[in-house]
Amino acid sequence: QVQLVESGGGLVQPGGSLRLSCVASGSIFSINAMGWYRQAPGKQRELVATITSGGSTDYADSVKGQFTISRSGATVYLQMNSLKPEDTAVYYCNVGGRGVAGPFVGWGQGTQVTVSS
Repeated sequence: QVQLVESGGGLVQPGGSLRLSCVASGSIFSINAMGWYRQAPGKQRELVATITSGGSTDYADSVKGQFTISRSGATVYLQMNSLKPEDTAVYYCNVGGRGVAGPFVGWGQGTQVTVSS
């Protein structure tokens, strides 16, 4: 089994910053792509950013230049700067790789990010 545990969400004022973390643990042989998604109230879950095992990154147009995704070992981070009220959402990490039982794709439990004054 693979577990993904997120942390770092919270309440922040507009213009502020937050750093999300997601740690993958369990019977993991290798991790391929890692990413972050978000879901705002009443909206569908959307891709925010991804990073490959080789370090290549991709971002949604809405967060380019504002968010930075990075990874270290089994942990993926999302540095969020200049936050806006429209960034308010539940953020989920997504990790794909290979474990003891074969290929896996896992989701974190979600962490709430609220941008409000």
